[in-house]
Amino acid sequence: MKAMGLQRWLSERLPIPPHWLEKPLKEELPVHLKTWVWAFGGTPLFFFVLQVATGILLTFYYVPYPPHAYESVRQITFGIRFGWFIRGIHQAASQLMFVAVLLHMIRVFATRAYRGPRELTWVFGASLFLLTLGFAFTGYSLVYDQLSYWATTVGTNMIAELPLIGKPMLYLLRGGPDVNPNTLSRLYNFHIGVIPTLFVLLVGMHILLIRLHGVAPLEGDARKETYRFFPDHALREIAVGLVALLAIVVYVILHPPGLGERADPNLTPPHIRPEWYFFPSYRWLKMVPLQVGLWTSVAFVTSMLLWPWIDAALERLAPGRKLGMMIGVAGWVFTLILLVWEAMS
Repeated sequence: MKAMGLQRWLSERLPIPPHWLEKPLKEELPVHLKTWVWAFGGTPLFFFVLQVATGILLTFYYVPYPPHAYESVRQITFGIRFGWFIRGIHQAASQLMFVAVLLHMIRVFATRAYRGPRELTWVFGASLFLLTLGFAFTGYSLVYDQLSYWATTVGTNMIAELPLIGKPMLYLLRGGPDVNPNTLSRLYNFHIGVIPTLFVLLVGMHILLIRLHGVAPLEGDARKETYRFFPDHALREIAVGLVALLAIVVYVILHPPGLGERADPNLTPPHIRPEWYFFPSYRWLKMVPLQVGLWTSVAFVTSMLLWPWIDAALERLAPGRKLGMMIGVAGWVFTLILLVWEAMS
């Protein structure tokens, strides 16, 4: 009787419709998703949740103030029990999150799943990719060792050269024209507050559009078979997440995170280079004049966001020739060349 009374009390205060989860769990998916390579759509979300969990633990000890930031990271890494492990998981998951988002975008691009009526799904997904880069940039800056401090200085200097929005963004990030004590606190607020909030909102919109439009069928695939999201596809996604978690744990145990020298604003290191996911942009900016590099970078990001409409225009221009696919593949290959080139230099 008590159980029935508690159930009635909860149902009156939480009037959730019965079987509200039944429809999404029983959603029918195209049969091509049974192949393991298609089970990576939820992996970026898994890494994001891992980032949030470990990030919250790190905030208990991190101090976002220049005189204490480096020492707090050193204490987390070498003084607090399992602090090195949590920090290592946070670092490794951030890099794999970038890889997972990028691979998901490549898969959507290769199958042209961005075509109407799914253009906005692509836009939200591409925006999540840019926010992932924002996560990486702001998080790397918080370490406050020599390389992270000067990489932040150089990165924000380049932001200042962006057309129209450069100077306002510089003041927004730095809290002034130069790197100062406010810069670290602002980057910290972006890292733990602004960017995660935007990320959650965009993920929600991305998933909502996928639920409304369904998963895009493969081009030219005449098969009509389907299977349910739960338990078949959900178990595949969980298995991929568990394998990724195991790989992260093994990597962190074998390669625990280290720490460079304390940041010194008066001593510029001889070699300043960003993290590997910024290598293509870094190499490109070294190859061409700064303004040319920045304008072309803005054009690249804009074309990435507007790609569904650009591809549709190219298709109308040359029907059946898949000009968009050829241009896109050339862009991906060129980006990969720049990344490898910078990594080997």
